[in-house]
Amino acid sequence: MQQSTLRSPAPWWKFGHVWLILAGPAIVVVASFVTFYLAVTRPDPVISDDYYQKGIEINKTLGDDANAASLAPALQARNHAQTGVVPASKDTTKP
Repeated sequence: MQQSTLRSPAPWWKFGHVWLILAGPAIVVVASFVTFYLAVTRPDPVISDDYYQKGIEINKTLGDDANAASLAPALQARNHAQTGVVPASKDTTKP
């Protein structure tokens, strides 16, 4: 007759697959603490209360005739690239 010896099973922490399964959630927990730290130490800048008025002033500045003349070639190139239609050249000399 053979003697059967019963071995006691190894503890759970000695199996590599257990650590592989536990590593995923552990990494997520550490990443969440890092994200929380970054959110607390680097807050977003506050937008000024009169941001709308500043935007209107910028648009007025860009809408000046002096600036419009300097932006004309860029606007023509943008429109040409967008539509594919070559704009007609304007003859600036008058008889």
